[in-house]
Amino acid sequence: MNISFLGNWRKKRDPARVAVFSDSESDREGLAELLSECELLRSQAYRAGIELDDSPASLEALDQLLPRWRDDEESLPWLGNDAGLYLGTVILRTVPGATWQLWPNGQPVVRLESGREIDVVAAGGEWATSGVPELSQLYGEVSEA
Repeated sequence: MNISFLGNWRKKRDPARVAVFSDSESDREGLAELLSECELLRSQAYRAGIELDDSPASLEALDQLLPRWRDDEESLPWLGNDAGLYLGTVILRTVPGATWQLWPNGQPVVRLESGREIDVVAAGGEWATSGVPELSQLYGEVSEA
């Protein structure tokens, strides 16, 4: 949607670049809950008859979807963001020691017990745009590490 006055309003304001969370258990759980919502992806999957149950099998089902969203340039980045957050959610729920981390710019990434950080949002964007890497393939690489 292109709303001219909104675009001008955004140009005049400098968006916040840093998200601040403490390291308490309730904050980590709240962050995980917030990032797992993925409304656009969940609605697309629901319409295609796919249940997103936060399992690795659901990632495989997403990889099999026909990418009709690629025709909608406005929703493409949002869907890619949701796909990345959903991938991160599946990793957190199934890979021991995985946690959400926020980079200084506010970008959420998954940090593995080994210290490796995976930019799942970037991976989700690439998946939505080109289908590569497949979400299930990336999950497989991460879960073996």
